[in-house]
Amino acid sequence: MEYVWLQDEFVKRENARISFEDRGYYFGDGIYEVVRVYNGSPFLLTEHFERFQRSADELDIPLPYPLPKIKDIVTELVIKNKLENGYVYVQMTRGLQEREHLYTRDLTAILTAFTKTVEIPFDKQQNGISLLALEDIRWLRCDIKTINLLGNIMAKRKAEDNHCDEALQHRDSTVTEGSSSNAFIVQNGTLYTHPANHYILNGITRQFVLQLARKIGIPAEEKAFTLDDLALADEMFMTGTTTEILPVVSVKGSVQATFKPGPVTRELQKLFRETASR
Repeated sequence: MEYVWLQDEFVKRENARISFEDRGYYFGDGIYEVVRVYNGSPFLLTEHFERFQRSADELDIPLPYPLPKIKDIVTELVIKNKLENGYVYVQMTRGLQEREHLYTRDLTAILTAFTKTVEIPFDKQQNGISLLALEDIRWLRCDIKTINLLGNIMAKRKAEDNHCDEALQHRDSTVTEGSSSNAFIVQNGTLYTHPANHYILNGITRQFVLQLARKIGIPAEEKAFTLDDLALADEMFMTGTTTEILPVVSVKGSVQATFKPGPVTRELQKLFRETASR
């Protein structure tokens, strides 16, 4: 029996119903988080919900409950569904309102959540992935984790149609991020990744990998890199909540490059796995 959270209670998934007037349905007017679960425990839960609070503030959506209660809901949902390895998806929309672009400030936000069993992609972590580099067509507030992800899904679809695992987006020649991941290159032993500004989502795994790198003495710079920089890099990898650290072995599209999973990538993978499995 699987439970979901719908507004104010846990309900059986088959009994959950969303209102036709939800602004998330009309406008993608809402935010979300995906929290990885290892061995029955949510990973980096505090960091995820600090970002959740920030996204809500940026979109002028008051939380329907205090943040600690939302975190408790996530933890209890994991327990109720006996989730060992997978993720919890948490979504909050602005609320119910007859379709109108101008939102009112008397709405009550709607919180929903569900769990899913997802295995760790060990094969891709070992053998690497391919990327399709293409122009970043998204809006200019990619730092907000909004449910309005049309640009991302178009990029992901195009990557798949070109037999690639992930898209790699760039604005002019500056690399931003993947369609659902953050991008890193390694050059002369130093990590580079795009700074956490409005052009990218500041991934929780991205932040954690930077912490791990600095902890073990790997130089890490939050500095934008170009397609030309990428072509000359020694290593490249992508990070994400459900995928962890994935080496890149090939890039095509706007730039051509090939790599092998290198020592920096492997060291970070090892340390990440040791930390997550505790």
